[in-house]
Amino acid sequence: MKRRTGIYETTVAGGERVQAFVPYPLPPANPPLVLDERLSSLLADATAALGQLAVAGAMVPSPDWFLYGFVRKEAVISSQIEGTQATLADILEFEATSKARRPDDVEEVCNYVDALHWARRELSRSKGLPISTRFLCLAHGRLMRGVRGANRQPGAIRRSQNWIGGTRPGNARFVPPPPDQVPAALSAFEKWLHKEDQLPPLLRAGLAHVQFETIHPFLDGNGRIGRLLITLLLEHWGLLDAPTLYLSLALKRHQQEYYDRLTAVRTDGDWEGWTAFYLECVREAAQDGVAVAQRLFKLISEDRRRLLAHEGATIPAIRLFDHLPTHPMITLAKAIGLLKTSKPTASKAISALTDTGVLRETTGRQRDRVYAYHAYLRELTRDSD
Repeated sequence: MKRRTGIYETTVAGGERVQAFVPYPLPPANPPLVLDERLSSLLADATAALGQLAVAGAMVPSPDWFLYGFVRKEAVISSQIEGTQATLADILEFEATSKARRPDDVEEVCNYVDALHWARRELSRSKGLPISTRFLCLAHGRLMRGVRGANRQPGAIRRSQNWIGGTRPGNARFVPPPPDQVPAALSAFEKWLHKEDQLPPLLRAGLAHVQFETIHPFLDGNGRIGRLLITLLLEHWGLLDAPTLYLSLALKRHQQEYYDRLTAVRTDGDWEGWTAFYLECVREAAQDGVAVAQRLFKLISEDRRRLLAHEGATIPAIRLFDHLPTHPMITLAKAIGLLKTSKPTASKAISALTDTGVLRETTGRQRDRVYAYHAYLRELTRDSD
C-alpha cells in the first residue's frame, strides 16, 4: 500500500502557479512505519555502532581530544554538501592564525561550529530553551551571521516561497510548503519532538531530519540546520554523550541517494527506504569515527612516549604536546598563550616538538611560522579533505 505523506497546494511563486508540498505531521501513518526484520537488523547494527563510538570517546584521557576534531569535521562536510570549498585544514589554520585562504567559506564553517556550541550550551542549561522553532531560529541566526545568504532573513521563518533545484519554481525539483503553511507545520513538528512515541529515538532523529528538510522553513541554510538537528537529538535523547558522530561524511559519500531518498518520502511515501538508508549511514559514520578515534589515540600515545624519551623534552614541551589534539595547528604566539609563558620558553618547546617530528613547519618562512601536528591531521582528514 502506497503511503501519502502530504498534500499538494497550488500557489503562485515567481509569477507562475506551482504545486507546493505540505507534509502531514509525524509520525508516518496510513500505514504506520513498521520495523520489519531488515529495519530491525539495521537499527540494531546502527545502535551498536553508536555504542562503540561512545565507548571510544570515553576511553581517552580527555574527551576534547576527539570532540574538537570531530565537531569541525562534521561542520566542514555538512557545509561542503551545500557547496562550500573550505577544508578542515583551512579551518584549523584560520583558528591558529586568524588568516583564511577561503574567507567566505571558512566563516560559514566557523558559524556552524558556533551554532552547535551555542545549541549544546542552551540544551544543557536548566532554564535553557528546548529544541523548538525559536531554538532553531536562534541557531540559524548564528549559522548565517555575516556570510553569504546573510541577507536572506537569518534567524527568521521565511515569508516567501522557496524551492529546491531548478532555475525557478516552475522547473524546481521540489517546492516546499507555501509560507503561510510553515508556522503550523513547524508547530506540529515541535509537538511531535516532545511527545511520547513508540519509535526508537535513533529512528525518530532520522524522521525529524526529513520533516525539517521538507518544511524547509528558512530561505537558506536548511540542509545544515537539518543535519545539525540530528546531531543535537542524538545527544539530547541519550544516544551519545557528545557530538562525535560526523554523519555528513556518509551522507556526502552517498549524496545522490541522500537526495533521492528524501524525494521518495515526499513522492512515494517511502519512509522505510529513507530509514534503511539513514541507519546504514549512521552505522557507517559511527564505524568511521571509532576507527579514526582508535588511530588518533594510538598516534597520540606513541608520540607522547617518543617526546618523553627525547633528550630535549621539557615540561613546557610536554604541556604543549598535550594541547595539540585541540590545537593541531599553532604559531609561536599561540604557544605562548597556551603555555602562559615567555617567548624563549615557548620557542624551545616548539623546537623540541619539531625535533621529534611531532610538529612540522608548514610555511617555509622565517617569520609568522605555522606548525602543524601533521600526522594527527592526516589521520583526521584522510577520508574527508
